[in-house]
Amino acid sequence: MRIGLAAALALWAGPALAQTAAAPAPSWPPPSPPVTAPGDGMMEKPCPEQKGLWFGHPYVKANDWAWECKYAEADKQIAARTRVVFIGDSITENWVGLAPALFAGGAVGRGIGGQTSPQILVRFYQDVVRLRPRVVHIMIGTNDLAGNTGPNSAEMYQNHVMAMVDIARANGIGVVLASILPAAKFPWKPALSPAKQVVALNAWLRDLARAKGAVYADYHGALVNAEGGMNPDIAPDGIHPNAKGYAMMEPITRAAIAEAEKTAAR
Repeated sequence: MRIGLAAALALWAGPALAQTAAAPAPSWPPPSPPVTAPGDGMMEKPCPEQKGLWFGHPYVKANDWAWECKYAEADKQIAARTRVVFIGDSITENWVGLAPALFAGGAVGRGIGGQTSPQILVRFYQDVVRLRPRVVHIMIGTNDLAGNTGPNSAEMYQNHVMAMVDIARANGIGVVLASILPAAKFPWKPALSPAKQVVALNAWLRDLARAKGAVYADYHGALVNAEGGMNPDIAPDGIHPNAKGYAMMEPITRAAIAEAEKTAAR
């Protein structure tokens, strides 16, 4: 039996076209692949109990360099879209307890004491993007200048921050780039005098915010003293603000977040 070329093509294409039309849209992010045994190439290794751990704990240092396990379970408990995620080091981590009103209404703190920019970059997708915030507030740099995670450079720091900004923007998240807080000395690295380096990196952060459509939050200008640090009445150890210090920062924070929400909506 002979059939025409057009008819033959229709018979050949028909099932394929029908299959294509019926294919469901892929989910995002895609589901994790099943892993059942060591021979599959990857093992499920659940996070241990986090109580009692800290960034310098031997277990964390040996097994979870970026400490992704710290917020892994808390992240899974967040069902609704968050308004803003604050990610950073101890300055961000301490902020949650000392300014509870700021961390209400959809604001989430994801700071970890002692961390540097490469560690935050490693956990950025888990602790920020997967929470689907409208805005991310990124404040990091103090521990980079102190060399907390070994050799580094200004270029390395810049690469890590730019990667975070690009990841956020690619996922429709507005970005607040927070200045590094003033620091004349590091209590744990007393030989260093970082005040001028802080100023230089903050100038770069300001320029990056302008170039990337982010919002720069200038805490440094509001808190700095004549020595390039912070006075003891707002930061007793010269690095970590107290409640008074955070209260001085809060109007800058709220204004920056509101502006970033506008850019994210465009």
